Amino acid sequence: MKSFTGFTGIVAPLDVSNIDTDAILPKQFLKRIERTGYGQFLFYEWRYENGKERSDFVLNKDPYRNSQILLTRKNFGCGSSREHAPWSIVDYGIKVIIAPTFADIFYNNCFKNGILPIELREEDVEQLFQKTADSNGYQLSIDLENQIVTDNDGFIGHFQITPYRKELLIKGLDEIGSTLQFETQIALFEKNRGIYYRLDSNMFIQNS
Repeated sequence: MKSFTGFTGIVAPLDVSNIDTDAILPKQFLKRIERTGYGQFLFYEWRYENGKERSDFVLNKDPYRNSQILLTRKNFGCGSSREHAPWSIVDYGIKVIIAPTFADIFYNNCFKNGILPIELREEDVEQLFQKTADSNGYQLSIDLENQIVTDNDGFIGHFQITPYRKELLIKGLDEIGSTLQFETQIALFEKNRGIYYRLDSNMFIQNS
């Protein structure tokens, strides 16, 4: 994963509550075995009709086609626990999702894939929707280190994130990558207790 610190980007407003993972990535695309290539299928049934783009869907409009920030409503990512949903989001190029609340499993899966899910107060989210309606190409700046969301017009939104998750995003690590930072110590521990586990080749070697 890439290191995440902060950036400024165009906000794509998706004014819908309770968006489930089947809407994010429909089930017919779960047959792929790769973790990449899912971006083309993101919100597929909302983006396309009979194979053609729907002109009324936000991500099919300029300047939102390349938005890196998605603004939406409460309980985003509900439904099934498929990790393919965040795979499609990150593959499309979205780095940040802002909503009042997220479904728990989806929220956790975001961090495993380098996406920052930001929970803001409902009144803040409502204000941001109004700003996107008033300004075509409205932008927000995301400051992960200080845990704030700002614009050029005085808006400041504060969000919470655990120190551990913040550290992983800043370093560009998932949970496996975080563990592998201690590969030497892990190998030494295993060696000292009688069995040495070689992480590089997945082989167990019994010490004599």
